[in-house]
Amino acid sequence: MKRAVLVAILVVVAGLSAVVDALQAQKPLNVRAIQKMRDNLFFISGGELDQRDTWTGGNSMVLVGDKGVVLVDTMLPGAGQGILAQIKSITDKPVTMIINTHTHFDHTGSNTEFPATIEYVAHEGTAANLAREKCEPVTNCAAFQGDNKKFLPKRTFKDKLTLFSGKDQIDLYHFGRGHTSGDTFVVFPAARAMHAGDMFPRQQIPFIDVANSGGSAVEFGPTLQKAVSTIKGVDTVVGGHTFTPVQWSDFATYTAFYNDFLRDAQAAQKKGTSLDDFVKGYTVADKYKGFRADPNSVRANAQAIFGGK
Repeated sequence: MKRAVLVAILVVVAGLSAVVDALQAQKPLNVRAIQKMRDNLFFISGGELDQRDTWTGGNSMVLVGDKGVVLVDTMLPGAGQGILAQIKSITDKPVTMIINTHTHFDHTGSNTEFPATIEYVAHEGTAANLAREKCEPVTNCAAFQGDNKKFLPKRTFKDKLTLFSGKDQIDLYHFGRGHTSGDTFVVFPAARAMHAGDMFPRQQIPFIDVANSGGSAVEFGPTLQKAVSTIKGVDTVVGGHTFTPVQWSDFATYTAFYNDFLRDAQAAQKKGTSLDDFVKGYTVADKYKGFRADPNSVRANAQAIFGGK
């Protein structure tokens, strides 16, 4: 693929040219300091997407269990050593498991920088995306070819999987297509916390990878609603790119925000409103204070909804 095409794709996906640098260079990244959330659960921020020199990818979570450390998401390529250094600052226990919320390179980018003896866990849709022979760079399947196939997730699930027990228990949920075909909600019941991946990016119209990773703008909203309706006992939520951990109510508000957008787009199409007119006329409702609606994201999602995708 020519560089110009690669740049165009990645800029659309992440909204900045730093993505290209991260994929090409794969140099060691300065990972932010690990933060304690509660008891044995910790958070590592990937930073602000728009800060080119300091962004390290999607947010990670760390559970220090009795038998080892469980890491959720591995940020961009080059973040592996930095993540390990942060983990070693809080425990001498080894990383024994990595859970990926979905396939994208800013969440699986450093999987191959950890020992192959680690158990890799993901939804079956994510495992399939990572195992593809050909894919766009955002899907990150090229990183798992050849000898690196040993880093592919070997433990997968369809709808729900419970790992460990007691204070170490982790519940993995999949409620359908959304950001990709394999999004996982990672719940830590004892800590009353959840990593929602890019099903909850932050207060904005999401990027939904319809073209490359089986995502669905039509199903994104219902999938979020199933999570809100099904998952109980969570107070704190980490999103794929939220600046800090936030409250469950913020996640519920985001769910309502997207479902309102979905309803508005579908109603406009039913009335015969053109895609261009819908995009020009769309504004965020006053009740969603602080939410953003980039016109390009509005167009991309509305176009998928109008097309039933």
